[in-house]
Amino acid sequence: MPDLPVLPDLPGLPEPIHRLVPSPAGRTHLVEQGTGPLVLLLHGFPESWYSWRRQLPALAAAGYRAVAIDVRGYGRSSRPDDIAAYRMLELVEDNVAVVRALGEESAVVIGHDWGANIAATSALVRPEVFRAVGLLSVPYAPRGGPRPSEVFAHMGGGEEEFYVSYFQEPGRAEDEIEPDVRGWLGGIYAALSADTMPGADAPDPHFVARGGLMRDRFPGGRPGWLSDDELDVYAGEFERTGMGGALARYRNMDRDWEDLEAYDGAPIVQPSLFIGGGRDASTTWLAEAIAAYPKTLPGLAGSHVLPGAGHWLQQERPAEVNRLLVDWLTALR
Repeated sequence: MPDLPVLPDLPGLPEPIHRLVPSPAGRTHLVEQGTGPLVLLLHGFPESWYSWRRQLPALAAAGYRAVAIDVRGYGRSSRPDDIAAYRMLELVEDNVAVVRALGEESAVVIGHDWGANIAATSALVRPEVFRAVGLLSVPYAPRGGPRPSEVFAHMGGGEEEFYVSYFQEPGRAEDEIEPDVRGWLGGIYAALSADTMPGADAPDPHFVARGGLMRDRFPGGRPGWLSDDELDVYAGEFERTGMGGALARYRNMDRDWEDLEAYDGAPIVQPSLFIGGGRDASTTWLAEAIAAYPKTLPGLAGSHVLPGAGHWLQQERPAEVNRLLVDWLTALR
């Protein structure tokens, strides 16, 4: 595969390996480093396997077989045309297929952002495969309540629209993002990073003014964790694939709500870990979900909110995240 980015190097580690493995999506692209118990890493929006570039060598050095995938619709993984092909249960089966293709019976699954939701659902519906689950940024909240589209439609009032609703209509967000993928990605990364996010008095970038664009509320500047070369990697992937596959995840939330009816209110009982950012809206808005962990995550080993951290946790604060992940994984052995 040409033009693949170089990962951080730790002396004595085996080189990372890029693979394509068969999955219900068609193919799943993954990057693997190290040997030992399998740890599957799932990225969120708008990212790729590359968001785990600082975890792959650290987990490999700690004695794990660390595998970061491109979720269906991203990067070099398959991108089905049908929006319904991106429903949550399909993504779960992609993860199972990756575990099997690697010759393993089980794995620890760790996810960030949408990847946290995918990891949680994988552990919930396939506990025989996913023996433990780690969640970054987005807490576990069991299925329940009204349809998600009904909830999000009422957020923001009449003058603003919540970003999830903005993403619902096929083509709408693509028309904003795809003419300047690099600029838009740099803006969303800055908007949710602790060192560049707008102040409390600025308009919230999670909402879109009626008739406006998301990027209208993005701040200037570049997060300290993101170099020009790293932004080029992300932009290059989405310039090649377009944004439709990535945005399809938002367009299946009602389908997921229907598909998971049998799991309404269900806890995840396997060993678990949560890491959030103190300045991340995903953590603060879902404080009640975190407070409910004694019931919803009875196997929780630790719930850590990193003071002053934003949304892109494993990239903003890699040393702290790596330490928490390795300590937790070590305790599972």
